Amino acid sequence: MTKEAIKYDPDYLVQMVNEKVAAIYIGHSVRALQNWRIRGGGPKFIKVSSRSVRYRRCDLNIWAESKLVSSTSEAANDR
Repeated sequence: MTKEAIKYDPDYLVQMVNEKVAAIYIGHSVRALQNWRIRGGGPKFIKVSSRSVRYRRCDLNIWAESKLVSSTSEAANDR
């Protein structure tokens, strides 16, 4: 979806997406999301049922923003 589409869809950031769409959105694999759900450290998610997980784009953005660093030494301190 383009920035123009976001302007016309105010619910874009709160819509729930499946793990495949979420993985593409943040540039990681589905497997990485699955591992983070088990081990922690990943974006917040919604457990719709025992076999169904969804993500909101706003939560993916918040998680990505929390990973921003300005130097490699900052990244080392995040471990």
